[in-house]
Amino acid sequence: MAAGPRVGVVGVTIRPSIPDDGHHSLEEHLHDAMKATLADAGLTTDDLEGIAVGANDQYDGRAITVMMASAPLGGVDRDILSTPSSGEHAFILGALRIASGQFRTQLVVAWSPIEASSIPEAQRLANDPLFHRRLPLDELAAAALQANALEHAEPGTGRVADGVLAAGRRNGARAFPKLVKADPPKGRPTRWPLREDTVPKPVTGIVALMLASEDFIRERGLDPVAWISGMGWATETAFLGDRDLAKAPALESAAKQAYGEAGVADAATAFDLAEVTDVTPYQALIALDALGLASRAQWRDKLPEFGPDGRLPVNLSGGVASLNPVFCTGLIRIAEVANQLRGRAGAHQKPGVKRGLAHAASGPAMQYQTVIILDAGRNAA
Repeated sequence: MAAGPRVGVVGVTIRPSIPDDGHHSLEEHLHDAMKATLADAGLTTDDLEGIAVGANDQYDGRAITVMMASAPLGGVDRDILSTPSSGEHAFILGALRIASGQFRTQLVVAWSPIEASSIPEAQRLANDPLFHRRLPLDELAAAALQANALEHAEPGTGRVADGVLAAGRRNGARAFPKLVKADPPKGRPTRWPLREDTVPKPVTGIVALMLASEDFIRERGLDPVAWISGMGWATETAFLGDRDLAKAPALESAAKQAYGEAGVADAATAFDLAEVTDVTPYQALIALDALGLASRAQWRDKLPEFGPDGRLPVNLSGGVASLNPVFCTGLIRIAEVANQLRGRAGAHQKPGVKRGLAHAASGPAMQYQTVIILDAGRNAA
């Protein structure tokens, strides 16, 4: 980061799919994730100075859901801040709070329960009441409109998208063999051109990261660390009629900001791996273009480079194409890159990762765009 104390990720917990066993509440799962993240960092609750939460009342089916989470996350008598827009925005808030010099540690948490009676209805309520809400428009419908726009702009994209989706499922089956099957995409069309299995069904998930300032990291001798070297974020208008859905100017802007902070001159050669938000494979292709990883003319030819053994593996975790905890998919992409840099990605760990790119997108047709660049380094960095 360009100004303020350097910030590093020192602890991570990723639970992309939590089955309902009928015995544990969401509060208990949040508390367990908090404790696991602190343990991963080698810290205790006494080291926790503040909490940044990504929580959405509509998805949770309750008012002011952060109040429910405060106690299980250690928020009693501590500063806690919540953002309802997305989990990745909580990460930005946590990092900026440390960079401001007011805090030395921050716990960043987001979760995505499926307690709402209808997630499409919850998403519809977030739209303007005069146009989009009356259509009705949820995020899957917006993603279908975006896929159609891309297919119109680049005929034949659907065949490339099928390959992207199949690759994501294969990666997911390797990373989480008990949760994901590497079945080829199939199923009848639902929201054209998307098919029934193009987007996995929503699941309950939780992700948590512990952030700390460089002086705190050195003082405690914490290692391994994933250092934040660049951040960028931007937002497009909510009204889809004012946007070219086949492009992602907000992502281009966010990438430019993050690349500038991190000193990235050529994105195509700068990273050892990337995690890209891929609610649909069409969105993944748009992101690859906007991030400077593969132009539209290169999509088909470059796909092998993004495989597990390629030059730039993309979504070794399987991405959203494999597991879809709706509200925290973006923050999971950041956490996955942090774990890769810290050598703690488990079955899908890539050896020797030094620099990683995380792309987080949320909102209708990727309205919110975030780019985070993380570097590996020891506590003496």
